[in-house]
Amino acid sequence: MKRLKATISYDGTLFSGYQVQPGERTVQLEVEQVLMKMHKGDKISVTASGRTDARVHATGQVIHFDTPLVIPPDRYQKALNVQLPRDIRVLNVEEVSDDFHARFSVTGKRYRYIWSTELIQSPFRRHYAVETNGVKPNVEEMNRAAQFIVGTYDFSSFCAANTSVVDKVRTVHSLDFEWHGEELHMIIEGKGFLYNMVRIIAGTLWDVGIGKREASSLKSIIDAKDRSKSGKTAPAHGLYLEKVFY
Repeated sequence: MKRLKATISYDGTLFSGYQVQPGERTVQLEVEQVLMKMHKGDKISVTASGRTDARVHATGQVIHFDTPLVIPPDRYQKALNVQLPRDIRVLNVEEVSDDFHARFSVTGKRYRYIWSTELIQSPFRRHYAVETNGVKPNVEEMNRAAQFIVGTYDFSSFCAANTSVVDKVRTVHSLDFEWHGEELHMIIEGKGFLYNMVRIIAGTLWDVGIGKREASSLKSIIDAKDRSKSGKTAPAHGLYLEKVFY
């Protein structure tokens, strides 16, 4: 048996998320079904760096699996891409040591969140950027607020209320904004993120950008450790898992 690490990209629009769910179309299920065909009906379990929700995209998700097949990694990549649906692409396959783990070996992740501020959004971007109906936020204020997010804190105020995770201390290394034409991108990197944390941060900073909150309020929101104090969870289709660090 050898362990393979694969970097994959997927369009989350028609998926019910990454993780296998009964009766639902998921990224994990599609990948494992192809691997089962390649292994003559034997089940090959795939482990990812973490799950993504329905409609969330990935440009750099990482998975690993163990295989007895003696196939060069580049041929493995081609074989997977030939059989996978077009909304999943395998970008790279490499052999790694047995102690590599797609989830537990992670040292950090980068996410990107995209808003479209065009008055009339292109129909071709409707699944990939959140429409603001022409509203352009004050990015300077959003940057001011973002400085309260960077660092190591208890992010209970930015975690879905139904999570079972007890330790909610996380480290955010950087949080920046970039304009790409009429689209505003939020790029956030951290050691790890809680469930819905990035989307809740995006929703809260958007409130700051449109004047519904003061930038300085972010400190008290973090200190409160109370989900009800932060903003709405931003829509899933604006979120991308961009890179996983090891």
